[in-house]
Amino acid sequence: MNVVFISPQFPDTYWNWCDRLRNNGATVLGIGDTPYDNLAQEVKNSLNEYYWVPSLEDYDQVFRAVAFFSYKYGKIDWLESNNEYWLSQDARLRDDFHITTGAGAAQMAKWQSKAEMKALYAAGGVPTARQIRLTDAESARAFAAEVGYPLFAKPEKGVGSMGARKVADEAALEELLNTKLDASYVLEEFVTGEIVSYEAIVDAEGNTLFENHSEYPIDIAASVEQMLDVWYYTRPDVDPELSRLGKAAIKGFGITNRFVHMEFFRLTADKPGLGKKGDYVGLEVNVRAPGGYTPDLVNYAHSFDVYKIWADMVTYGTSECGKGGETFYATYASRRDIYTYAHSHEEVMARYGDVIVMQGRMADVLSDDLGNDFYIARFKRAEDRDEFAAFVQQHA
Repeated sequence: MNVVFISPQFPDTYWNWCDRLRNNGATVLGIGDTPYDNLAQEVKNSLNEYYWVPSLEDYDQVFRAVAFFSYKYGKIDWLESNNEYWLSQDARLRDDFHITTGAGAAQMAKWQSKAEMKALYAAGGVPTARQIRLTDAESARAFAAEVGYPLFAKPEKGVGSMGARKVADEAALEELLNTKLDASYVLEEFVTGEIVSYEAIVDAEGNTLFENHSEYPIDIAASVEQMLDVWYYTRPDVDPELSRLGKAAIKGFGITNRFVHMEFFRLTADKPGLGKKGDYVGLEVNVRAPGGYTPDLVNYAHSFDVYKIWADMVTYGTSECGKGGETFYATYASRRDIYTYAHSHEEVMARYGDVIVMQGRMADVLSDDLGNDFYIARFKRAEDRDEFAAFVQQHA
């Protein structure tokens, strides 16, 4: 089996996908924009061959790299990046090289459109907030009159929370209309709720090979806009209702052969037309692995290896590795360079070093969403989890 993996060197843990594929006997062919001599040894060891391109943004360069691998190794069986930023390019390459194990450009465009998602959610019977494309001032004002303020605006296609904003009142809507009046934005009714996510790897028949439930006790959009501290955790269990809705969304979207990361609101108050307090409402489906170090949090929460589960799905069609073992709250807490904290790094390590499983510096390109310095620890008790986050992020 020949697998092309786009950008195996970034994010810095993504060589793990390639390592597990190669361990399963696949021929793993990497394409990236870091010169070979600058690659970490783990990346080099995970690949059968690496093709450097000056820019992954240049489709022609990447196309030539895939063409070279196809000429040298024969038919390419899989092509993937597991990275939101490259999903559209991945899909175009699959079309051009007749790779049928993943989504083509037309399907990927539907999956990535926050407007197109509404019909796919409906096909799965998953409730979602009302929404319109932001195309003209008249329809935007009519929508605001119908659903009331506040509203929420976000790019129809985007990565993370970039460009998303709360529209508090009529003045904020007029400001938005003066700056973002085009079809690339959507406007939807504001939902008061806590964000949770559902992660799974889906096989060729749409069956889930593992499940995970993450919780975000922060306002993610506000954390970026206001540069707030970020923390979140993966749970040791999965709420059965979230599992039901996650699987329903998978069916509605027609997702196969992929890692998925789905975001939901859990209502903190009754919302007429949507549900009661505590109900889940579909927010966004991302047809790729969760960002940052979340795959590693999932592993630490469930004592399994999502990198291997994904590689097993690619090479064998299924995996027996998603059963897991001992379970924990795997907790991510980060700090921002702009703040001074009450407890030094040394104090954090002295107090929590025995339960911290990862610690380091977030890549600058991801730091707006995820902070600068981060700690990942795991706990059996929720109160210990919360105390850890508070200790790490206490300001001086």
